[in-house]
Amino acid sequence: MPRVKRTRRKTPIVLPETTRTSSSTPQSSRTVIRRFHVLLKKRSQILNTPTGDANTAEALASVQHQISDLGDLKCYQRMSAVGQSGDRGGGSEKVLIRWLKELKVNSLSLKEIKVRLLEVGALKPDNYKSCSAWIECTPIDLRSRHPSIREQDFLLMSEEHRSAWDVISLSLVLNFVPEPNDRGRMLQLAHRMLAPGGYLFLALPLPCLLNSRYLTFEHFRGLMNHLHFTEIYEKWRQGGKMVYWLYRKEDLAPSGHHLFYKKTVLRQGQRNNFSILLKEPDVFTFQSISLLSNPN
Repeated sequence: MPRVKRTRRKTPIVLPETTRTSSSTPQSSRTVIRRFHVLLKKRSQILNTPTGDANTAEALASVQHQISDLGDLKCYQRMSAVGQSGDRGGGSEKVLIRWLKELKVNSLSLKEIKVRLLEVGALKPDNYKSCSAWIECTPIDLRSRHPSIREQDFLLMSEEHRSAWDVISLSLVLNFVPEPNDRGRMLQLAHRMLAPGGYLFLALPLPCLLNSRYLTFEHFRGLMNHLHFTEIYEKWRQGGKMVYWLYRKEDLAPSGHHLFYKKTVLRQGQRNNFSILLKEPDVFTFQSISLLSNPN
């Protein structure tokens, strides 16, 4: 009688969290990230509801519980880091570095002057390590994942940072901010914190522009123009997932435009609700910015 070879079931290997992240599928990563955005928006809406009754407290607790079940911000950062891994095409910093080189910004290093870059929402501390000869990068995030990443809310940065940066990177940052007015305020703060002639790098999921009820490419260009950013580069493709821009700061005071201070339906049908709004202009603040930028 032939001998039957017995096979032993292999024990599954549980990898450390940092190793497991790279094996996450793109679909599962996107699902977690989308769910986080929905829950954060819902939480923000509840917090802005003035009632403060028992039902509100219960709804807030429910949303917070769902966020905790997803792993809180730590899980979101982990999923986002997967999207920046080498086997997924790398991070958006590659696009920014290439554009800065095309503009010959790296030639400043020949004069022993490094480009001061603020990376908002940094998931890794060394995204610009290959350019350390000419870029001095300051990475910040709401919750630091590394000692070299400063834990800082960009929206709470103080006046001392006015004109402090030559380049600011907001890559996949605006879409994470729950409130449309805070997204607009983030762009206004970026203008204030950039040195004259400085560059703003933006990256957003393409559906934020192509499938939004309140935002189109034309409307977004008008908003950036209104904030006195001049578009230098734009990169996206039909069927792609991302859109990238590089803007240069112009030192002028914004003027009022009602289209940017309230939601305006630009498309009908089944659309997402992503939008960017500006608060009503503070004349004194804008005049001060103009005077500081143009002392003569």
